[in-house]
Amino acid sequence: MQLTGAEIVVECLKEQGVDTVFGYPGGTILNVYDALYKHSQEINHILTSHEQGAAHAADGYARATGKVGVCLATSGPGATNLVTGIATAYMDSVPIVAITCNVNLPLLGKDSFQEVDIAGITMPITKHNYIVKDISKLADTIRKAFAIAREGRPGPVLVDITKDVTANSYEYEKQEISVPALVCKYTDQDIKDAATLLKEAKKPFIYVGGGAVLSGAFKQVRELAERIDAPVCDTLMGKGVMDGHDERYTGMIGMHGTKASNLGVSECDLLIALGARFSDRVVGNASKFASNAKVLHIDIDAAEINKNIKTTVSVVGDLKEILEKLNQEIPELEHSKWNAHINELKEKYPLNYDNTVLSCPFIIEEIDRATEGKAVITTDVGQHQMWAAQYYKYSEPRTFLSSGGLGTMGYGLGACIGAKMGRPDKVCINIAGDGCFRMNMNELATASRYQIPIIEVVINNHVLGMVRQWQTLFYEKRYSQTVLNDSVDFCMVAKGLGCEAIRVTKKEEVADAIKRAIEMKRPVLIDCMIPEDDKVFPMVPAGAPISEVFDATDLEEKE
Repeated sequence: MQLTGAEIVVECLKEQGVDTVFGYPGGTILNVYDALYKHSQEINHILTSHEQGAAHAADGYARATGKVGVCLATSGPGATNLVTGIATAYMDSVPIVAITCNVNLPLLGKDSFQEVDIAGITMPITKHNYIVKDISKLADTIRKAFAIAREGRPGPVLVDITKDVTANSYEYEKQEISVPALVCKYTDQDIKDAATLLKEAKKPFIYVGGGAVLSGAFKQVRELAERIDAPVCDTLMGKGVMDGHDERYTGMIGMHGTKASNLGVSECDLLIALGARFSDRVVGNASKFASNAKVLHIDIDAAEINKNIKTTVSVVGDLKEILEKLNQEIPELEHSKWNAHINELKEKYPLNYDNTVLSCPFIIEEIDRATEGKAVITTDVGQHQMWAAQYYKYSEPRTFLSSGGLGTMGYGLGACIGAKMGRPDKVCINIAGDGCFRMNMNELATASRYQIPIIEVVINNHVLGMVRQWQTLFYEKRYSQTVLNDSVDFCMVAKGLGCEAIRVTKKEEVADAIKRAIEMKRPVLIDCMIPEDDKVFPMVPAGAPISEVFDATDLEEKE
């Protein structure tokens, strides 16, 4: 049947099973929005307050559901406002498709009004991108975009379409989507070599990254840990793969990882990296990382093998599939002495904080209690992000959504809206610092417009907390441009944007505030006032070995 390009776009979205999109209209994409208007019963469009919020919402939707998230924007500034969100998704391997529209084909390259080469701009931060200048290629291009976003190591794809393509007509024929089987890159010998390493190890340690979430391999990871009798740590992106209550779980690894994880990895004789990329925030000084260990690295992306840390054995392919085969090769092993040592480290160096005052760790623990560890938690970036990773007990994957690789302040609120749209059955809570909240607080208007029942918890210390922590420890307390002690009232802002607001100043008020916010079933902001000099511990200085992890007690003894 003959359809306009705009109608073809909508039909292709329906083909891909898309039920929700996030975006902001403008001149060049008006034809697409007109087509969406006619299909509003099939595709729900969420009008965000800013295109960056749309990109983050599509990202949060994708992380929470495992589906491809979709965002839309017009040309020029509309498209460039997506860039930070696209880069955020790229760094964390999140499958989103960003659809933008550009000026008419004859106007391309002539510095036309609101013309920008968005394909060129986003080339380094997408898996692939397209500019569609011929309507005959439109449907296939959109289908390819979704396939590329999903396949292998997921990531964002951008499709830019000239406005005349959306207005022209062409024959459209519906296609049933089929996800091609992943081509195996590993051999049976790779599995045998990995199994040999596991059998020979006396002190194995499992290090879980975001790839374990993306592959849906959490059951297989837990089975491997039981089978080889090994402790397990995770990265920020790997949260929920291991149940936070599991006795084998040692907490996060890296710059703000637990002492048990950092010291244990430094002492192990085999490090088993599952869907992880050995980020600098994890390894610290790469030349001294796990220096006593052989390294088994399993990852879907061959480019990650030996990129940052040299491996002894590597297996390239889908983690879930590989672990299913590997678990069949491994007998039940026993490392009681090693596990006893790790348990001693956990008992000797537990996470702790000042329990005499209102603090973010206390607030996180209260949220954990109120939600029984079953909420979807999104975060912005900074101290509150690390505390949310440390003190909430994630029991399943896709329940901790955070900007890990790019470290995007302002990510969490849009992501929380996207997560709630994708998982309406879940309580969805964003943990934000006051500095981050200032960046994208306008998305509270989006939540109130649609009455999306999210909870925005602002950890308000009136400073840029993580930067201030570094200034305190490494810059002799020169607090250059990190004090936010002004007259901005977040509760008034929230009410002005149509949301409920609660202010918390005492520990005794936290549990009731969270309970009330959940029961309201509408967007709520909780403004939590904490001391300005609370610090995230443990900590590893940038570039130092993770074995040099220190906490507040170590700092006091040193001083």
